[in-house]
Amino acid sequence: MSTCATASRLLTEPLAGTAAPARTWLLIEQPGPWGADALTSSHLDPAVGRALDESVAGTGVRIALIRRPGRHADCREASVQRVFAAHTAPGRSWIRTTLLADPARLLELDLAALGAGEHGGLWDPYDGDPLALVCTNGKRDRCCALLGRPLAAELTAAGGTEVWEVTHIGGHRFSPTLFVLPYGYAYGRATAHAVKEALEAAREGRVATANCRGRSAWERPGQAAELAVRALTGEESADALDITATDGGAPRWSVTVAHTDGRSWRVEVEQGAAQPPRPESCGRALGTPARMDVVAVTALG
Repeated sequence: MSTCATASRLLTEPLAGTAAPARTWLLIEQPGPWGADALTSSHLDPAVGRALDESVAGTGVRIALIRRPGRHADCREASVQRVFAAHTAPGRSWIRTTLLADPARLLELDLAALGAGEHGGLWDPYDGDPLALVCTNGKRDRCCALLGRPLAAELTAAGGTEVWEVTHIGGHRFSPTLFVLPYGYAYGRATAHAVKEALEAAREGRVATANCRGRSAWERPGQAAELAVRALTGEESADALDITATDGGAPRWSVTVAHTDGRSWRVEVEQGAAQPPRPESCGRALGTPARMDVVAVTALG
């Protein structure tokens, strides 16, 4: 039986504009097995997971669980857990980190402030290698386990010190999927070679655009628009471009993309339907997922 990732790849479904929108990510280390809804079906206290999920609504914060690649025996609890908070807006991206013995303390966070990019000196600044997050939650979609776990293991074996498995970053059918912090660019159909290029670019403050799905700081039309301007101009600097306006609504938007050097572009984005029908996730009925098609790019100055 064909998987959702195989169908998407064979049908050459475009990747641009498919990243999960979130300006700030809260990542909680949770070893052991994950269920389909990992916040409430893992070794994390389900009451805490449920409360956290409810608390981020409308804040611009997205929560995911992470763990180190490798075997995940269901036999022990972590005494302390690594936690990251990461903001992805251009020019204001940051990562803060700490170790927690009790994840319930996360309910004390000012999540609205974190979503707005204000950490207020929270925890310790993280200044290590870019974080490489590979989706591996096979209970949510088997493609993430079949394709994501071998990729995470290969990257770790090659010396990746900040490679983590993550529960869900959207887009099972683009597996293996990758999310890179601090800039917040997502990738699909990732290979070890492409991941290494994306991480090297992030270390240098650049963006690798091959198989890039978009920057999570923006909604899907903005993601597609920014990548279109990068393709047009060859701009690689991660923080050179920003989305300053998005006008209209589905199925057509007019997005203004601004460069730090003063140039700007108007990008017309239309929402289409991917044809022919294909499964958006393994085991689901055939569907026609929305795609973001850039139909025009106009220089404004």
